[in-house]
Amino acid sequence: MVAPITRRGFRRNQDVVYIPRIVITSGEPAGIGPDACVALAQSPWKADIVVAADAGLLAVTADALGMPLTLERYDSSQRSEAHRPGTLKVMHIPTARPVIAGQPDVRNAAYVIDMLDRACDGCMNGEFAAMVTAPVQKSTLMDAGYAFSGHTEYLAMRTRAALPVMLLLSDELRVALVTTHLALADVPQAITRERLLATIRIVSVDLERHFSLHSPRIAVLGLNPHAGEGGHLGREEIDVIQPAIRELRAEGLNIQGPVPADTAFTPRFLQSADVIVAMYHDQGLPVIKHVGFGNAVNMTLGLPILRTSVDHGTALSLARTGEADVGSLHAALKLAMDIAALSVHAGS
Repeated sequence: MVAPITRRGFRRNQDVVYIPRIVITSGEPAGIGPDACVALAQSPWKADIVVAADAGLLAVTADALGMPLTLERYDSSQRSEAHRPGTLKVMHIPTARPVIAGQPDVRNAAYVIDMLDRACDGCMNGEFAAMVTAPVQKSTLMDAGYAFSGHTEYLAMRTRAALPVMLLLSDELRVALVTTHLALADVPQAITRERLLATIRIVSVDLERHFSLHSPRIAVLGLNPHAGEGGHLGREEIDVIQPAIRELRAEGLNIQGPVPADTAFTPRFLQSADVIVAMYHDQGLPVIKHVGFGNAVNMTLGLPILRTSVDHGTALSLARTGEADVGSLHAALKLAMDIAALSVHAGS
């Protein structure tokens, strides 16, 4: 559990425990997002947890899982209070169609988008300290006509952030991505000097801002096998990655690379890096999911809001069975609480 950060009160110098109000979007209604929210509600948290969901769906989910749950309608005018086990504050957003576990319905796509929009806007206006997102079914959203390649890109568009950066982290490892949800054939053209510079600057700034890592040690991977083998296996390292690293090093960043991806994740090398910057989705994510699946967290850097998420998908076949591992949502909430408390402590 997170140790509470206190602020000196104005009345009688009392210590006031900071209770962040955090909104959780419950994700694809036919997936395990509602299950994870119900399971999370069973534990005490020093945060005011608000779940964006259809209240009826949460009630049905709790019954299916055999977990006690009292639902309370969320009232934004009420004072933040620590979460009480067995209860859940709900920001009710109704589904368009009845939900069948394991069977996404494109007619409920707007419900998923409404949850994200409401939570994101609440973070932008200061109603919430952070948002935590359960997984969505991207294919269903795209089939419904939404230009949705992922939470990362959608929230950047919603908040008008210039460049979002996906960061996956576990207790042992942090991996940031230069490109995210792109076909592999499109990756080389997307890795430009300008994108590299912007991505790595965001990583450096946000690791210091959110994690108090002064001058974080950044290791940048090469794109090609053996980091290009001196140009024999590709020139992206010579033409793009190395010049960007030299420029960033001249700015004072603590950076090394390009490092061959097949050696960067060895325990000995990781001792010299606070974060690995991978060039594409499947270069970095398989490793962190191997070492921390179920407890890793997906965090978006470069946004004006704080957003964390799970490291897994909707697991449709496990919805309402009680067999889903919901540890990642717990880890995502805990990280959001830690960073929100750190932010208040730094500003007090």
